[in-house]
Amino acid sequence: MSDYRSDLMRVLETRGYIHQTTDAEGLDALAAKEIVPGYIGFDPTAPSLHVGSMVQIMLLRRMQQTGHKPIVLMGGGTGKIGDPSFKDEARSLMDDTRIAANVASIRTVFERFLTFGDGPTDAVMVDNAEWLDRLEYIPFLREVGQHFSVNRMLSFDSVKLRLDREQSLSFLEFNYMILQAYDFRELSDRLGCRLQMGGSDQWGNIVNGIELTRRMDGREVYGVTTPLLTTADGGKMGKTANGAVWLNEDQLGSYDFWQYWRNVDDRDVARFLRLFTDLPLDEIARLERLQGSEINDAKIVLANEVTKLVRGEEAARLAEATARDTFAGGGLGEDLPILSLGKEGIRVAAALTELGFTASNKEAKRKLAEGAVRLDDRVLSDPAEILLLEAGEEARLSLGRKKHAVLRP
Repeated sequence: MSDYRSDLMRVLETRGYIHQTTDAEGLDALAAKEIVPGYIGFDPTAPSLHVGSMVQIMLLRRMQQTGHKPIVLMGGGTGKIGDPSFKDEARSLMDDTRIAANVASIRTVFERFLTFGDGPTDAVMVDNAEWLDRLEYIPFLREVGQHFSVNRMLSFDSVKLRLDREQSLSFLEFNYMILQAYDFRELSDRLGCRLQMGGSDQWGNIVNGIELTRRMDGREVYGVTTPLLTTADGGKMGKTANGAVWLNEDQLGSYDFWQYWRNVDDRDVARFLRLFTDLPLDEIARLERLQGSEINDAKIVLANEVTKLVRGEEAARLAEATARDTFAGGGLGEDLPILSLGKEGIRVAAALTELGFTASNKEAKRKLAEGAVRLDDRVLSDPAEILLLEAGEEARLSLGRKKHAVLRP
């Protein structure tokens, strides 16, 4: 373990956030003597970020917890292009109205993790559309473009991957790395930003920004990337068979969010506790030592702590109570998803798909054939069976042991 002097670098290392640093010693020395403003960029491609963005959000939280200033950069400008890094194809372009709505929705999540304000360590949220939308093409090419080598840009993995696969990379997307580099330089100039952080796929973009800032302004700035986060079984963090695990309540109910963490692989629990909760490291070490079925206690702690951060204490309490009622007592639980059947009822296969338990009616039929679907305690097998309830009745539809919903007339 490195002998870091600053709280920031010690926390980032002991909790497992550091993959690469451009100058760890220089950043450590700076963070030990003064407040470091640091930023991470988020492109508002949807109304919510998902669990895959949580490492970056927690990085900003760790900055503030150790006495530094987090800058949340929303990509209202770069979002009009889309980051091509390790993508197989171009993203669809969004208009200003959609981008603005997405930014407003995403901000609500950050307000749970960070304290915003005007103080020296208060977080700020800025939008790169403020400066990118105003750039004039010819002056930008003369001032900034001269510092970039096309040969070097072509060598970055994020670009090389697309070209090696003979997949189209538009000139629009190719410009993304120049604009992101310019963001770092602009934030350095406007807010005294000294640090950019991001996932390991952002290394090339971060290095570009550091070099551009140094060449144009002579300022020394730094970069940190986090490890590529996958689950123990090799899956992508934040993705499930039923889609993304969204952070916003509107996109995913709190019970399903809680269940995602409750059901993580045993091998991931301690790592996720370090990355995604504020629990002290000695308490995490204690939970890490649990064996056998007791590991489920650690998973419940993980689910509660993360849900508290993202959705609030009440949401975590309700989700845990619902899980307890559902699994232990056979009850319905007050936070389970609800499906109204209507006067005509609904076919079983369609109900499973509508609830998001299965990705398609074909998958629903397969699960029914496997005997994995129950209505209360009765096993269902006919995908065409109509689910219908009388006024005032309730029933529980279950897929396996982990997915449950309340059915109402």
